[in-house]
Amino acid sequence: MNPSSRMHRARTPLTVLAGSCIVAALTATTIAPASAHKDTATQRTKPTVVLVHGAFADSTSWNGVIRELRHDGYPVVAVANPLRSLKGDSAYLKDVLASIDGPVVLAGHSYGGSVISNAATGDKDVKALVYVAAFLPEKGESAVDLSGKFPGSTLGDALRPVPFTNPDGSQGTDLYIQNDKFRHQFAADVPRDQAELMAVTQRPVTNAALAEGAAEPAWKTIPSWVLIATQDLNIPPKTQEFMAQRAGAHITKVRASHAVSVSQPGRVTDVIEDAARSVR
Repeated sequence: MNPSSRMHRARTPLTVLAGSCIVAALTATTIAPASAHKDTATQRTKPTVVLVHGAFADSTSWNGVIRELRHDGYPVVAVANPLRSLKGDSAYLKDVLASIDGPVVLAGHSYGGSVISNAATGDKDVKALVYVAAFLPEKGESAVDLSGKFPGSTLGDALRPVPFTNPDGSQGTDLYIQNDKFRHQFAADVPRDQAELMAVTQRPVTNAALAEGAAEPAWKTIPSWVLIATQDLNIPPKTQEFMAQRAGAHITKVRASHAVSVSQPGRVTDVIEDAARSVR
C-alpha cells in the first residue's frame, strides 16, 4: 500500500470534522478583518460636518448637535467664529475648511449663515450648506438689512453696545444682549438656568460685522437646507422663509426660539444629516 493510500484511509470522521473546524476558523479569521475594514472605510466616507456659531453664542451652543452627530458616526468640527468682520470671519473659516480632507457639510447659525455663505463660494469640497435660523444674504446684503426686511425682530431694543479700540487704534462697537433680556430674546425655550449661563458666556459681535455687505453667496451653486425657527425674535420667521425660498432650499420649520440648536438639537441634527445623505 502506498503512503497516499494510508493517508486517505486514515481520514476518520473525527479527522474530517477537525479539519473542517480549522478551515472554518481560518475562513472566519480572513473575513473578520475585511469586514471591519469595510465598516471603517464606510465611516470614513461620511462627510465632515463643520458647525459655525453666530452672534451672542459660542461653539458650545452646538454641544447637543455634536453629541448626536458623533453618535451617528460623523466627524465634526465646531469653529470658533471670531465675530469681528464678515470678510475677516469668512477668511478665517476658509482657512479652517482648507485644513479638512474630503467632503464637507457646512452649517451656520444666525450670523454664521452669512459667514458660511461667503466662505464656501468656490470651495469644491463643500457639498451642502445648512442654515439654522440663519441669514442667507444675497451679494451686498447685510444682517442688519435682512433683520429689518419684515417686522418681528426685537433684537435692537435688547442690545447693549460696548465701545472698544481696534489694534490699529480705530474705534469699534461690540454688541451684547442685555443679560436680563437674553432668555426672552434669544433662548425662550431653553431652561432658565441654562439660558442664564448662556447670557453670561455670550460672545459679542461687532456692529460693523452685522452691517457689512455679503460677497457672492455659495448658496447659488451649492445645495442648501434651511431650518426656520418659527418663534425667533432675532431673525423674523418671514425673513427666514423669504431667504430660504429665494435660495431654492430644502425647508424645515420648527417651533423654537433663535437658540434652536440648544433647545432642539435632535431636529437640527435631522436636517444636517438629511443634507449629509445627499453627499455622494
